[in-house]
Amino acid sequence: MNIELLKSQIKLENDRVLLIPFDTLKNQELRNIIFKDEIWKFMGIFIRTELDFENYLKNTIEDTDNGICYPFLIIDKKTGRVAGSTRYGYLNTVSEKCEIGWTWYGTEFQGTGLNKACKYELLKFGFESIGFRRIQFSADQENIRSQKAIEKLGAIKEGVFRNNYINPNGQSRNDVYYSIIKDDWNLIKQERFNEF
Repeated sequence: MNIELLKSQIKLENDRVLLIPFDTLKNQELRNIIFKDEIWKFMGIFIRTELDFENYLKNTIEDTDNGICYPFLIIDKKTGRVAGSTRYGYLNTVSEKCEIGWTWYGTEFQGTGLNKACKYELLKFGFESIGFRRIQFSADQENIRSQKAIEKLGAIKEGVFRNNYINPNGQSRNDVYYSIIKDDWNLIKQERFNEF
């Protein structure tokens, strides 16, 4: 496993999407799309004020510096605009696994095909360059849209984690977990991502 790659400036791209490290001044462009409650309904936080935004940036960069995650800015190549953010999280080098998640898009970028292009690059790099053996995904049990998007990637549904997080209103929430393992990747790449 080549975990040292996660200490470098990773740039991933195809014809549809460009992923660049989160820790650039370009992260300020998230301000143009971030202040909508529907984005954050199932994320465990809300970004409603400038202070919320600054804390989101600070916390994301601190988590990166502490080796907890590797976040990206998502650039829509059709418009050249910052469309959202995603990351490799829950990095576990001993078990050679991670979770792709914390993904969000500005509302005008949702349902445009950008997510599939983004996830392809993350899966390909994760399995083929870093060498993860397992990449997992999770979605709030009521977030059917995200569950369907994960299932379209070819991920296997593994079950429900009860009381997996607490939302901003103090309620316990359940998450549905999925995974793709390295043994699955070549077939999934051919069947689900042949346009890339």
